[in-house]
Amino acid sequence: MNEKFLVTSRADMERRGWDQLDFVYINGDAYVDHPGFAAAVIGRVLESRGYRVGIISQPDWHSAEPFKALGRPRLGALITAGNLDSMLNEKTAAKKFRSTDNYSPGGIAGKRPERATIVYANRMREAYKDVPIIIGGIEASLRRFAHYDYWSDKVRHSILLDSKADILSYGMGEHSVVEIADALAEGKNVAEMYHIRGICYVTSRPPISEKTVLCPSYEEVKADKKAFARAFKIQYEEQDPFYGRTIIQPSENRYVVQTPPALPLTTEEMDAVYELPFTRRWHPDYDDCGGVPALHEVQFSLTSHRGCFGHCHFCAITSHQGPIVQNRSHESLIREAVHMTHLPGFKGYIHDVGGPTANFRHPACKKQLTAGVCKDRHCIGSEICPNLDTSHDDYLKLLQEIRHIPHVKKVFVRSGLRYDYLLADHNKKFVEELCRYHVSGQLKVAPEHVVKHVTDLMGKADVHAFLTFKKWFDEANRKLGKKQYLVPYFMSSHPGCTLADAITLAEFLRDMHMQPEQVQDFIPTPGSLSTAMYYTGMNPLTGEKVYVARRPEEKQMQRALMQYKNPANYDIVYKALCIAGRRDLIGYGSHCLIPPRRPGKARMEKTAGRAGNRRPGNPGRKGRTLQDRQRHGFR
Repeated sequence: MNEKFLVTSRADMERRGWDQLDFVYINGDAYVDHPGFAAAVIGRVLESRGYRVGIISQPDWHSAEPFKALGRPRLGALITAGNLDSMLNEKTAAKKFRSTDNYSPGGIAGKRPERATIVYANRMREAYKDVPIIIGGIEASLRRFAHYDYWSDKVRHSILLDSKADILSYGMGEHSVVEIADALAEGKNVAEMYHIRGICYVTSRPPISEKTVLCPSYEEVKADKKAFARAFKIQYEEQDPFYGRTIIQPSENRYVVQTPPALPLTTEEMDAVYELPFTRRWHPDYDDCGGVPALHEVQFSLTSHRGCFGHCHFCAITSHQGPIVQNRSHESLIREAVHMTHLPGFKGYIHDVGGPTANFRHPACKKQLTAGVCKDRHCIGSEICPNLDTSHDDYLKLLQEIRHIPHVKKVFVRSGLRYDYLLADHNKKFVEELCRYHVSGQLKVAPEHVVKHVTDLMGKADVHAFLTFKKWFDEANRKLGKKQYLVPYFMSSHPGCTLADAITLAEFLRDMHMQPEQVQDFIPTPGSLSTAMYYTGMNPLTGEKVYVARRPEEKQMQRALMQYKNPANYDIVYKALCIAGRRDLIGYGSHCLIPPRRPGKARMEKTAGRAGNRRPGNPGRKGRTLQDRQRHGFR
């Protein structure tokens, strides 16, 4: 059984007759051999090129010994924190420790360190001083320049400098990691790889030319938020693989250099990657603890494409996967689906056919495949580009073909669906077919907010698009005689959202008779435009000032207002309404959010007006206790 997986032990090496690996892959996640897990993809890609790869998953980082488990690699060490940023994996928006980790065996938290990429790289350097170290994955990819770190509330160096790695492979990595491997196999040193696309490196001699751009230094962005915004804008606008220039950022007498992004994978290359011999299950070592929970969502799902031109400003996908959609062929997807029907545990249901955005099956326009994306406009969001290719014909045909495969009972669409893109196609036929065949009672969508200046800052369509789509969705279900519902996701405390805006959203939910079961509080993760807004208080692309909710109590208020019916939220909602001067929403009328306070309750009305005037160093007992819970508490 183990021979079907990548090597994870000395015993595996001995069974294959290997005395040394070419690459040791240090992985912050449990090893799941499925194309939805980055370590499996990169490991399998290298294996397909003839390289010997072994994986050490979630090593004990307290010493270098566990990093020697597979011996000294011949060519190099590959290091990733896993499918998620390790800080995001560990802590919530309120900086509380999460109680579970879906990427660890049995869902047990605490199996990886904070800032795992840095810790693993330093331990690997301790284990083998002269072995080239290549870091990658989303944690490294989004921290490749000086960046704002929400959890420490400061600007940090490029992760390359803190990890002391030789090369950072950013983005999806299939192209760059193979080029790096081939160069190492040819005996080249790191300095001879600086031409490879999709990498970052540190040097004392930057390649200044007309094809490079210098952005503000680490020292500048740390000292001046306007400089941070300028640096971010340069990095944001040079991410295109066709016209993006090499970016150079000085940092304490050294230079972090980013080469232009790797070219998008062709359809043939995508097919080849996803048809590698994945077992599509977690490693047998995890059977006794119940496996790895993250596999359940994707085990019987199909990735039809990658990349996203949606430009949601709080999302890291565009920065990591790129804005140009790369798709797989129908033939490849059908072969994978047929294979899936013969796997143990398959019950006839394909849980998803999609990608970052399910209905983005092709590039936004033909120009992107030769000239790249537009630097001065977005394809979709608050406005829709007139050149946008909105056709859903290919995606609809794909869904039809897959649901007619023998032994497939149902094909669901569960990855994100951009309804504004669907509306731009004027495609009620797609909505009807979606409701008839591909929804199981509920369809998740993400309007995120209802106040236009907030959705504009999010890069999302305004609320009218959501209401129009809801009308189409309800009409289709009435026609089909089905009772199916939209499950909208909303976000609190995004830059630009004030307490008054949060109350407007609560009123919308009241009028629509909605009570979100899940609420996402904005988390400023490195690399996103929204995070740059959060840190600087301005939109780096326009220079306009942006309101930011920073106080833990205000963030709690905005979050609680979305679930104002929850009795546990009564006190904080009451306080928010009093502070905002919206006591008209406290009462028994149909327009009210909550009833009046019962006699004997705390003196909210007397203290609400003074709550925002306490000195920062003396928040009062109640405020201090709340802050302590948010900083140090466990959920």
